[in-house]
Amino acid sequence: MPRFAVLGSGGWGTAMAIALSEHAEHEVRLWSAREASWKALAANRENLLQLPGVRIPERILLTADPQEAITGADCWIVAIPTTFLRRTIERFRSLARPDIPVISLTKGIETTHFARPSEILLEILRMPNIVVVSGPSHAEEVARGLPTSLVAASSQAALSGWVQQQLGSDRLRVYTNSDCIGVELAGALKNVIGIAAGICDGLNFGDNAKAALLTRGLVEMRRFGVAHGADPGTFSGLAGVGDLITTCFSVHGRNRRLGERIARGDPLDVIMAGPQVAEGVYTAQSVYERAQRTGVDVPIMSAVYRVLYAGQSPAEAVHELLSRRQRGEDSFLG
Repeated sequence: MPRFAVLGSGGWGTAMAIALSEHAEHEVRLWSAREASWKALAANRENLLQLPGVRIPERILLTADPQEAITGADCWIVAIPTTFLRRTIERFRSLARPDIPVISLTKGIETTHFARPSEILLEILRMPNIVVVSGPSHAEEVARGLPTSLVAASSQAALSGWVQQQLGSDRLRVYTNSDCIGVELAGALKNVIGIAAGICDGLNFGDNAKAALLTRGLVEMRRFGVAHGADPGTFSGLAGVGDLITTCFSVHGRNRRLGERIARGDPLDVIMAGPQVAEGVYTAQSVYERAQRTGVDVPIMSAVYRVLYAGQSPAEAVHELLSRRQRGEDSFLG
């Protein structure tokens, strides 16, 4: 019986624990970083803040004890937001075992070191068998058993194949990919474009503008990814265009929702005080600073940064984007 330790009891961690528990042969433990969160989950068997109405099966062990969470585990699954990942996963450093596979569900880029989640996990845990799992997968739908497709990326084909078999079900279809960098960057960058899409919605710009935004945003994602070692084809798959579509259109998209509220005048600090983390806010800063150093042209993501951090109004940012020199689409992929 495979035993899984899910580290992080937010919406995505809870949803993945529930999905895993649907396999009769799986044993699942869900770890909360905060004692208060664990007590609330244990008392209600429900994530009231992020997944209201979805019951956590009794067969899932809930704990706030790192040792209890990982003892005897055959796989660790990390679902901790990037901004908290480094200091939270430090609590597992002394418990790490290099032979145990680690699945990373985290989507983002660390601002301070420009590190992807898998790089942070490898640095701290020294557990090299890491698989990046990403794709269009809102926790609200996965937890309720709605059909979802994901991609599991690893340089080790046997390892990504094992994850595919363990996670896959008749409601959760998992594809494999060898491009860890591309899958991870796509999952982070689409959140920045998601904020831009929300701004587009908040300004009531309509479908034409939003379609153009997503198309050109995908070009930026691919351009930035390729400059950092990604396979360009990855951005045409589930982790790229698939997750981008979901993020930019879904009512569940927290980054899209944040952008919509920004466009309507809500202060960023008020929005960020909510129970869910909008990773795109932090990723926008990481990407902007990296692009400034490397010279990668990412006008949409740079505009999002200026709106969030430099006091530029959404209307002014849009005007600047639309005023850029017009060009031929024969340079579309450039």
